[in-house]
Formats: sequence, C-alpha cells, structure tokens
Amino acid sequence: MIDKKVKLSVLGFSFNQTQSGTYGLVLAEEDGVRRLMVVVGTPEAQSIAFKLQNTSPPRPLTHDLFYSFISEWGIVLQEVLIYKYDNGIFYSKLMFKQGEKEISIESRTSDAIGIALRSKSPIYTTEEIMQKLAIVFSEGEDDIDNKEIVSGNDTTEYMDSYALLSEEELNSMLQEAIDNEDYELASVLRDEMDKRFNH
Repeated sequence: MIDKKVKLSVLGFSFNQTQSGTYGLVLAEEDGVRRLMVVVGTPEAQSIAFKLQNTSPPRPLTHDLFYSFISEWGIVLQEVLIYKYDNGIFYSKLMFKQGEKEISIESRTSDAIGIALRSKSPIYTTEEIMQKLAIVFSEGEDDIDNKEIVSGNDTTEYMDSYALLSEEELNSMLQEAIDNEDYELASVLRDEMDKRFNH
C-alpha cells in the first residue's frame, strides 16, 4: 500500500550550524503548518537560490542544462517524490513522462528539487516522513523555540538566498540588472555586497 502523499513547497533557506558548507532547505506542507528541512550542499543551494529569486545565473547551471535537455526532447517531469529517509539522508525519485512512456529515476533530493523548480513540477513526500521528521509551526510561535531552522534575524524568518551566491555571480547579476534597468534588484545586490565588505 502506497503511503499518503503530502505536497510541499520550497519556503527558503535556514542557517545550518551543525555542518559546515551545507544549508538547510525548508519545505512547507501545502495548506499546513508542518515544515521539513533537507540539508543541501553549497552548489545545489546556489542553484535553488537562483530560482527562488527568479534570476538567471551568468551561465547555465547543471539543473538548467538538464531541464533544457528534457524540454527539447518533450520529456515532462510529472513530479518529485521524497520517499525515504535513512541514516540522515532523504531519498527521492523523479517521475518522467515522454508520450505514453513513464519512467522513475533515483535522484539526490537537492537535485530533484532544483530541477522541479525549473519545470514547475510538484514536490511530494510521504505522510510517514512528515510524521517522523516534520516540525510543526503555529502562527505567532516564538522563533526562539525553533532555532534549529530559523535564522534568528528579526526582519526575516529565513536566510536571504543571495547570501549563497559568489562575488563573481553577484557582480555579473548586478551588471545585468543595471543593463536591464532593474534598479530594485540592483539595490538588493549592492546591499548584499556591502554586507560582505563590511564584514
């Protein structure tokens, strides 16, 4: 019997103080209060950050390349399923369809989410995983009780995704924003660069 599926959305990143070089990607239950955190590496976090900010990297990243490839061949990513958690690792599958043919491919969860964001495909997990691993947030709940997944910043619950980008990527995006006269984005990027120089 297949466990009930729970639809998730990507909420943002949190600080992960336990593992250097990794970030906590926070997934939210659709129409619910439960949150699931998946630890992802820096390259995958940067790739996801670009999509969360609706910006394009200076050059196509691996997830962009993969999505372009399947799109050109008429392959549709129907959904991502985070189906298992074992020994600190989430296991995921990509469910593809090309014409009448359907195929399931094993994937790292970070890659699966990066591709799903580009193809606007739904992300699911099982009710069993949510019951075992999800953290419940109540409206108005004190952030201090949830230090493990919130940034502690008074102005924002989650870490700004631009913090994941390299100086070269920020410079390139800043120049592109100025060229496109997107001064609001340019201002945000300058603020991020100023923060780094001030530190």
